[in-house]
Amino acid sequence: MTSLATALAATPVVAILRSTSAARFPEVADTLREEGIRAVEFTLTTPHVLDALREYAQSLPDGTVLGAGTVTTPREAEAAVAAGAGYLITPATSLEVIAEGRRLGVPVLPGAFTPTEILSAWQAGAAMVKLFPASVGGPEYLRAVRAPLPDIPLVPTGGISLDEAPAYLAAGAAALGMGGPLVGDACAGGDLDALRERAARLVHLLEGLPA
Repeated sequence: MTSLATALAATPVVAILRSTSAARFPEVADTLREEGIRAVEFTLTTPHVLDALREYAQSLPDGTVLGAGTVTTPREAEAAVAAGAGYLITPATSLEVIAEGRRLGVPVLPGAFTPTEILSAWQAGAAMVKLFPASVGGPEYLRAVRAPLPDIPLVPTGGISLDEAPAYLAAGAAALGMGGPLVGDACAGGDLDALRERAARLVHLLEGLPA
């Protein structure tokens, strides 16, 4: 099974899938994978998402790593892992969820913003820390936070446009969490070819190639 670290080493992006229905999540995840984005997050705020997660996990394409996002309680963490999530992402620093993830043997990427939150999450056992909402401070805030905390891998998430993505990596991001600017309306029935174009453009931008 491909690990999260391996997937992010190939393309440092976690694609965030959130919608009013999870019915199209598998198609969207497959399209992203075909363009090189291998880490996908099914958010628990989507109705019936555990069923979709369970079904997709049973036939997970080679090279894709599947996680659950917006995990806020240990019970949600346990249910997501039981359904097949290989990692957990939270919107805030929940020490209980981090502890449960460690008990279950899966990486947890808790959300944090201030240096105190980031350090607390890391010391509690986070695999990486989601810097959220990243757009509030931008790449300069990321760079400033990393100065005293250089060894904590940060994953800026929230409001990052495709064009801004390279600047976050240049500022020291270990990876990026990308939702709407990448996924667009694809999960709600939008054009998968348009999604493919955005994904290809993002990958080229992160590789320093013409988009």
